[in-house]
Amino acid sequence: MAWATRFLSAVCFFAAGVLFAPDVLVGARSGSGATAVTAAKVSHLLCFATCWGAALWATFIGGIIMFKNLPRHQFGNLQGKMFPAYFTLISACAAVSVAAFAYLHPWKAASAVERYQLGFLISALGFNLSNLLVFTPMTIEMMKKRHKIERELSIGDEVGWSKNVKTAKSNPTLAAMNKKFGMIHGLSSLANIMSFGSLAMHSWYLASKLEL
Repeated sequence: MAWATRFLSAVCFFAAGVLFAPDVLVGARSGSGATAVTAAKVSHLLCFATCWGAALWATFIGGIIMFKNLPRHQFGNLQGKMFPAYFTLISACAAVSVAAFAYLHPWKAASAVERYQLGFLISALGFNLSNLLVFTPMTIEMMKKRHKIERELSIGDEVGWSKNVKTAKSNPTLAAMNKKFGMIHGLSSLANIMSFGSLAMHSWYLASKLEL
């Protein structure tokens, strides 16, 4: 995933450049810039739609189905591989959306509504990056430690939490690990929900601009 990290870093720096110095980075828009404007709109719509759709699926559909049907350790190991790729994808898409929206609506000329929408997109990017760089690595590390404890207790191959909860009542080590994991996982989930909420606000804005 090293290439993905470098690509994401480049996209984020580009987005920051367009946000703070659009004329320097991409040049001033002119009457002949219709192609650039159209390209920015297409980039924004495609990347926002990808980010929104991926977040909707991973948060409310795919994860829940896998948790209810896979052995818990298998589910955790799969999530440990999937979530870094997931947050890399939606962070890159959010960064492109920020850059495109900032190009289409420069801060100095933007209306109050457009500035709020740019704020929502930046918030989504920030929450996604916090998950990618901070909470997800911590969650995966804590998960591996808990899996080790559970394997020693011969649990973890079942579907659901029942054996973990029952065993933790008589095992202080597992109970403490559950508490630490729950705290870190809770912060990760909160950041993901906040990102989803920011994207939802922007989807409402985009819907108000459509004429069907």
